[in-house]
Amino acid sequence: MLFVLGVVLFALGIAVSIALHEAGHMWTAQKLGMKVRRYYIGFGPRVFSFRRGETEYGLKAIPAGGFCDIAGMTALDELEPDEHDRAMYKQKTWKRLVVMSGGIAMNFLLGIVLIYGLAVTGGLPNTDNRAVVGSLDCAAPTQAGEEGGYKPAPCEGIGPAQAAGIEVGDVVVAVDDTPVETFRELVTATQSLTGTADFTVERGDETLTVPVTVQQVQRWVYESDAADAEPVSKTVGAIGVGGEPTVLEYTPLSAVPATFEFTGFLAARTAEALVSLPSKVADLWTAVTGGERSIDTPVSVVGASVIGGQFAERGIWESFVLLLAQLNFFLGAFNLVPLLPLDGGHMAVAIYEKIRNWVRGLRGKPVGAPVDYMKLLPLTYVAVVIGGAFMVLTLTADIVNPIQLF
Repeated sequence: MLFVLGVVLFALGIAVSIALHEAGHMWTAQKLGMKVRRYYIGFGPRVFSFRRGETEYGLKAIPAGGFCDIAGMTALDELEPDEHDRAMYKQKTWKRLVVMSGGIAMNFLLGIVLIYGLAVTGGLPNTDNRAVVGSLDCAAPTQAGEEGGYKPAPCEGIGPAQAAGIEVGDVVVAVDDTPVETFRELVTATQSLTGTADFTVERGDETLTVPVTVQQVQRWVYESDAADAEPVSKTVGAIGVGGEPTVLEYTPLSAVPATFEFTGFLAARTAEALVSLPSKVADLWTAVTGGERSIDTPVSVVGASVIGGQFAERGIWESFVLLLAQLNFFLGAFNLVPLLPLDGGHMAVAIYEKIRNWVRGLRGKPVGAPVDYMKLLPLTYVAVVIGGAFMVLTLTADIVNPIQLF
C-alpha cells in the first residue's frame, strides 16, 4: 500500500514540476506583455477548461506533460490581428530569453526549495567523501553479529589513533604510502595492517606522517562486493577512528548556505549525468534484452515514480524528496541544451539573431529577418526522433527490468 502511495505521490510531484515549468513561461510572458493563448496540464483529450482574461486554462487526460501556447513563439505561427505587435519573436532579445528561461528557473527554484525543506527537517547528506576523522575512541576488541546489529563491544580508554596524535578533523590521505580518498578506503586499508604503520594526514595547511600501532580486533567484513555477499568474521586491524556523520543537520538560518552548497554538488552530478547520457544507451539495451539493470542507468517518469515508491515503502522520505529535487535540476538542465524543440534551442535562436543583427549593424545593414524555422526542421526532426527513441528505450527498460534499490 505504501509503495502504491509513493508511486502516486512521486508521479504527482513530477506533474507539479512540469506544471510549474510551463507556468514559469506563462507568468514571464504575461508580465512582459506577450499574449498567452493557452496553458494546459497534460496531453490528449481535454478534461475541462476555463478562460480567464485572454488565456484559456485547462487539464487534459494524460498527465505526462503540459504546454504553454504563447502567440508568435516563432515566425511560423499564424497570428490574430491583436497579436501582431505582441508576438514573441518580435520582442527584444532579453524578453525572449527571460520567457524561455522562466520554465527552467522554476525547476531550479523548486529543487532549491525542496532541498532547503529537507535541510531544515531532516538534514542533508554529507557530500564530503574524504577520509575525514570525525571521532576518536577505543578500538573495540569484538563486534556483535547480525542478531546484535553488528555493534562493537563496549571498551574503555583511548584508541591507537588518538594515542599516536591523530586529531578530529584530520584528513587521512595515505596509509603506509597507499593513497586513500574515502573513509571506506581508509577502513579497508587499515584492516589489512599489523604492527606499526604510517598514516599521512592533512591538518589545515600541514601534511603530517603519524606512526600508529594498529590493534588486532574481530570484525564482520565483506570479502566481496557482490550484491548477495555475506559478511564473515575475521581478525583485522583497527585504530579507533570514526567518520563524519552521513547526514548533517541545520537550523533554518544555517540551512541557507548549506542548501546552495548542496545544490552546487547536485549541479555537478547533473552535468555529469547529461554528458554520460549517450553512453548509457548500451546499458539500457542490455537491461531490455534480459541483462542486469544498473542503478545508474537513466529512468523515465515511470521508473522514477517506482523508485519513489520503493523509498516510500521503507519510510525513507528524505531520499524521496531528494530524488524529486534531483529530477527538477535534471529537467532544468536538460532544457538548457541548445537544440529545438527544447527551451535552450529557442534561446540559441534568439541569441543568434541578436549577434547577427549586431554584426549587420556594424556593416551598415538593416536588421535581418527572423530565423527561418523551416530550415531548422530537419535538425529538429533528428533531435525529436533520437530523443523519442531514447525515451521509449528508457520506458521499456523501466517496465521489463525496473531498477530495484532494495
